[in-house]
Amino acid sequence: MREQVMWPRLVASKIISKKLATSNFVADFPRSPESCLHLPTSDHDPVAPVILPENQKTQNYNIFVSTWNVGGVTPTEDLNIDHLLDTNNTCCHIYVLGFQEVVPLKASNVLGLEKKNVSTKWNSLIERTLNKKSRTNDLSLKATKSNSESSDLQDDFRCLISKRMVGLLISVWVRTDLYPLFQNSNVSCIGCGIMGYLGNKGSVSVRFQLHQTSFCFVCSHLASGGGEGDERNRNTDATEIFSRTSFPTTKGPKRILDHDRVVLLGDLNYRISLLEKETRSLVNKKAWNRLLEYDQLRMELNDGQFRGWHEGTIDFAPTYKYLPNSDEYFGKNDETKRAPAWCDRIIWTGDELKQILYARNECKLSDHRPVKAIFSTQVKVSR
Repeated sequence: MREQVMWPRLVASKIISKKLATSNFVADFPRSPESCLHLPTSDHDPVAPVILPENQKTQNYNIFVSTWNVGGVTPTEDLNIDHLLDTNNTCCHIYVLGFQEVVPLKASNVLGLEKKNVSTKWNSLIERTLNKKSRTNDLSLKATKSNSESSDLQDDFRCLISKRMVGLLISVWVRTDLYPLFQNSNVSCIGCGIMGYLGNKGSVSVRFQLHQTSFCFVCSHLASGGGEGDERNRNTDATEIFSRTSFPTTKGPKRILDHDRVVLLGDLNYRISLLEKETRSLVNKKAWNRLLEYDQLRMELNDGQFRGWHEGTIDFAPTYKYLPNSDEYFGKNDETKRAPAWCDRIIWTGDELKQILYARNECKLSDHRPVKAIFSTQVKVSR
């Protein structure tokens, strides 16, 4: 069968030749045309740097962050993510979108044998959604605004950086007029999957500097499994990600936790440590606080792998596992059992990050629901 793909000698030799402590093994294939995309918007004139008042020492920014396991489903032309980004009601300065399983995690994809322009499709959808409002209103606004107000028109977005490793994709978009303020952007990929190195599980991290403040966003897909003790595998993956991720040291921090502000987003796969029957009963009662007492990630946040990290209030239903195109959880009608869980999470560490939204979205594309957050952050202004 096509699924039973022979392991390429190149991949096998790379894995065998690496010591377990090696931190610089990149688990995807960087020569792939879609593996790393810098997508400046081509239909804009060069943007001059923003000039701030001379006495201004800090600047406030809003950052949108989302995570979505799309279950290997490629976006169609008519897929609508307006409700996820919600730009009509909440327009942010920075958008960070993380995806898991943008391709099915079959052997041929994990080994890099199939080339698909899936990153381009997702980025095109993001660009179209973010810039829909500005394109619709552009001509009428320019006709009514004076030259002194022209800076207010620069509310469209361009891609700062996008990176894919197998099924993981992270894409960072910034307001066009702010683009010159972003410096030292880099990516780092860590595979924690098959044999501890391949990219069916792991992370894609991006970092940049805004004024004098460094940011790092880590899009992760940790080990799955709802059995007893499986959370230890997830903790091990997290440890590997933090210890092995390394950025160029010419400018900016080298390690994830060296950055001023860090956000971890993804299908972290932590489950609820209760019997399935009791879990489903509490879900039906919407007893979120009771369920969260047994949530594995909350335990790690309180006194474990992620002690010192923060997460907003969860007042929404578990995001996994749903029947496709349905509001029903998988396993309700005699399917193979899979208890509901908050697998999809966004947590953060660092000063001057204030979360002002934490919610799930109701898109039914896959067996996961997307999760989104909005942060307000204050940064020191460069002089």
